Amino acid sequence: MQQTNSIRNRPIFKYLLVQTFFMAVALNGWNAIYTNFAKEVVLLNGEQIGFIQSVRELPGLLSVSLLLVLLLVKEMRLMSLSIMLVGIGTVAAGYMSYYHGVLICTLVMSLGFHYAESISQSLTLQHYSTTESPLIIGALRSATSAGSFGVGLVMFLLADLVPYHGLFLVMGVGCFLAGVWGVLQKDIPPRNNTPQRKMVLKKDYLLFYILTLLSGARRQIFVVFSVLLLVERFGFSLREMTFLFLLNHLINWILNRYIGKTINAFGERKLLTVKYALLAAVFVAYAFSDNRLLVASLYVLEQLFFNLTVAIRTFFQKIADPRDIAPTMAVGVTMNHVAAVAVPTIGGILWMFDYRLPFFMGLGFALAALVCVQFMDKQLAKMTQPAA
Repeated sequence: MQQTNSIRNRPIFKYLLVQTFFMAVALNGWNAIYTNFAKEVVLLNGEQIGFIQSVRELPGLLSVSLLLVLLLVKEMRLMSLSIMLVGIGTVAAGYMSYYHGVLICTLVMSLGFHYAESISQSLTLQHYSTTESPLIIGALRSATSAGSFGVGLVMFLLADLVPYHGLFLVMGVGCFLAGVWGVLQKDIPPRNNTPQRKMVLKKDYLLFYILTLLSGARRQIFVVFSVLLLVERFGFSLREMTFLFLLNHLINWILNRYIGKTINAFGERKLLTVKYALLAAVFVAYAFSDNRLLVASLYVLEQLFFNLTVAIRTFFQKIADPRDIAPTMAVGVTMNHVAAVAVPTIGGILWMFDYRLPFFMGLGFALAALVCVQFMDKQLAKMTQPAA
């Protein structure tokens, strides 16, 4: 406990906490109401929703361009400017009632998010050691879950009283103001290394690249098709979806603080093995269940598993040259989105034939990741053995 309090007292923690807190409020609030908004206001079908999700992930492919921008702008300032962009896109989306307008706003919001998320990961791994970073990541995720729970509670209470544009406004303005605050903060240089400003691709990081790619693909099944299943097939209302959103983040708020300790205690391979084995079972259940309560429970369970994805990052930190962390995080976000761009569009087309097909895709991604994580310990041993 004393160690956790000590590393939280560093100025970088306060900065990361404020920035990631409000970004999560905007992003998770968007995720909670977007599908209902798209179906009820913009009147989109499954294929259109899938395509917009693919467009939403396009900026992730451009995350490697972050390395060029960082030659001109320091990481902290660029993160804050990116978070301001998230706020602008979120506010504007609520005023769109046509397909292309939503598409453009989604692109703006997403560009800001992907830059900010990549920098957040980089700053955390640069400023904290391999034993500290899981604790900090857990603390940040717990705090952002608290913020997401708060905005979800507001949306739940206002769902029948305030139009959609008002809900988007609440989320976006808070995010924008947090970005303004961040721009005004002094830069905090990394503690232990000076990151490279060029793209890094190394054979030794191949397992990290593959797991990141599969994680991006699997995540899209949850973001797009699990929600679409609840809204379209099982008829969940905005109030019901915000309730599930609240439940998700209440559980995450409580449990995220223990993720770092769990990673340190059991290791990345064991945790991710459990995660992907159970996710495979979840996707099978999604495909064949006709029980409304069961699919809602699976949705909550799947969100809980997502939090364990941080183990991929902490694994990378253990095998990486510290100077490679910033550029490889940018490359990793890009690779994460190679599949993330394709999966929603392909899944949306498959959905029009049979809603089960996207979940069979998810099953394949989970099983592939399950096989890959079995090589983690071998890679750790190889990268940490003393030089001859």
